[in-house]
Amino acid sequence: MSFDAQFLGVRAAMPRVGEAHAASTVELGYLHFAVVLDTGRRLARVTGVNVDGASLIDLPRGDEWRLDERIPADWQAGPAIYARNDFDRGHLVRRRDPVWGSPEIAARANAETFRYPNAAPQASGFNQSKELWLGLEDHVLAHAETYRLRLSVFTAPVLAGADPPYRGIRVPLRFWKVVAWNDGGALATTAFVVDQAPLVDTAETVAPARGEAPPLGPFRTFQVPVSDVAALTALVMPELVAADVMPPTLRAAGWRRLEASDDIVL
Repeated sequence: MSFDAQFLGVRAAMPRVGEAHAASTVELGYLHFAVVLDTGRRLARVTGVNVDGASLIDLPRGDEWRLDERIPADWQAGPAIYARNDFDRGHLVRRRDPVWGSPEIAARANAETFRYPNAAPQASGFNQSKELWLGLEDHVLAHAETYRLRLSVFTAPVLAGADPPYRGIRVPLRFWKVVAWNDGGALATTAFVVDQAPLVDTAETVAPARGEAPPLGPFRTFQVPVSDVAALTALVMPELVAADVMPPTLRAAGWRRLEASDDIVL
């Protein structure tokens, strides 16, 4: 099964692409997750994965990236984007998140995370740093595994118009993540934005749009209102916005810089 909006026992639907970009997107279903690919940008507008913390299986990485044969190759940011440079193929749906269930199912889910629609170029210092993307992902997965929770996690790059061009694509400078869970029978959510702008090799200066945070700098992660993610991405996610656990006083105060996982408000 692909992404299941009822997986948590309360509805947590995938964010929907707004009308301005809907015509250029295609949804690709994989085992336990889905990717909504923007075929013009050749990168995902949104991904969603169901994580069963009680059934996770630890499998070898594999690392065999492949194009998705169901769609044309030129819709995907394929191997040429990552050749002979400092960019990693950054998983959007984290490799370990959908790897649960029977050994056969888990192995298939593991392999399916290595499809180019599930990747975005990430500067190696960004993708590998415990203080940035990997550190946040580790915290989310460890929380689910420790407490045997079910989570639905939505992740993608912020596809901004000012992203710098590179080899036929535009390299995203920011990434976002919304985590959803069942809190006593009610949906609960929280959101994060991380930034790789200072690590990307480009001379282009990116000015923040209205409502967008200023450049965050390397090695910084922010917990943000879910409504800010909706505004940044032009994605439609009213249920996720309404379920935000960030207190209104903190939402009004702006983006919260996280120094450690203990700083996350849940």
